[in-house]
Amino acid sequence: MRPRYTPFMTDKTRINLPFMKMHGLGNDFVVVDARDQQFPASDSVIKSIADRNRGVGFDQLAVIEESDTDAHLVFYNADGSTSAVCGNATRCIARYLMDESGKTELSLSTKHGVLQARDVGEGYTSVNMGPPQILWHDIPLSEDVDTLHLPIPGDPVATNMGNPHCTFFVQDAESVDLQTRAASIEHHPLFPQRTNVQFASLIGGNHIRMRVWERGVGVTLASGSSACATVVAAVRRGLTGHNVRIDLDGGRLKVDWSNEGVWLSGPTMHVFSGTFTSEFLENDT
Repeated sequence: MRPRYTPFMTDKTRINLPFMKMHGLGNDFVVVDARDQQFPASDSVIKSIADRNRGVGFDQLAVIEESDTDAHLVFYNADGSTSAVCGNATRCIARYLMDESGKTELSLSTKHGVLQARDVGEGYTSVNMGPPQILWHDIPLSEDVDTLHLPIPGDPVATNMGNPHCTFFVQDAESVDLQTRAASIEHHPLFPQRTNVQFASLIGGNHIRMRVWERGVGVTLASGSSACATVVAAVRRGLTGHNVRIDLDGGRLKVDWSNEGVWLSGPTMHVFSGTFTSEFLENDT
């Protein structure tokens, strides 16, 4: 069932906008179901909600809207910027909508396109993130370079999975100082829209250890699109097959790059539901 709500009003005594806190392997989200209500998605409101001390805190804010598909999803990063897609948030919302509707398969529209989601059993929810984009102008990069071997120290791979990704293959992902190394890569001039950054180590035939710096967020425990981009990069480099386990700081995801697209599978968690007050939503400080 959808969270109960009362219409958005200016009376600061009213409690009026419900939300859900969800996560996929610690990659955490605030989700607002706006199919029956208006969400005041201003930059100041988004940043206020993202504040882990004065708000709720999230890696991404996701808004569910009405659509000709089962739903339309809009994503915001913690810094207020938008993202075309978020794999783990899409899986969490798909689970919520499946529980609500009784369906086991859904079509969800995003700025990245229409994504197919399905229940794959044992508590796992899977979403097809679509085919990867590997041409320089599709990622996009600022110049025509080899996306399999970027001219950046460390020889990373560039991929677009609805947002730009830069993947480094290293001996030991555990030892990488993400804060020091990844922050500057996010803003590298080769990426005009900035980039997500991954450091990955091969620990088995089709088994990868990967850590993530997320564009507009920073260090995060997991990232679905980053997991997909890392597998695409590994396959292109000849390091793995197409069906790979990815161990992140927050747990394990499964990625299968098939002819249909890149399928991302893993657990989801609806942690709690709450309600924003109009006093909070109207406070820009």
